[in-house]
Amino acid sequence: MQQADFMGLLRTILIFLIVYYSFRFLARIFAPILLKKVVGNMQEKAQQKHKQPHNSSTKEGETIIDKKPNSNTQGNNSVGEYVDFEEID
Repeated sequence: MQQADFMGLLRTILIFLIVYYSFRFLARIFAPILLKKVVGNMQEKAQQKHKQPHNSSTKEGETIIDKKPNSNTQGNNSVGEYVDFEEID
């Protein structure tokens, strides 16, 4: 009975090692290709954003406010209250 358990353990370790090393091998092949594709897409998006026409209806020095900031935010007052203390010698 112990012979079967030992063979099962060796078989499991062998399968784990085969999967691990095949994943490492495939990652070395496909990771650079995938990274080039991702970097290329990011560069295209940056170039498209840079090429967008600027709003030329504004004059130089003019200030434009897109939206009103939220003034409803309050500080966290539930931290506690301040207690004044005196040192005792």
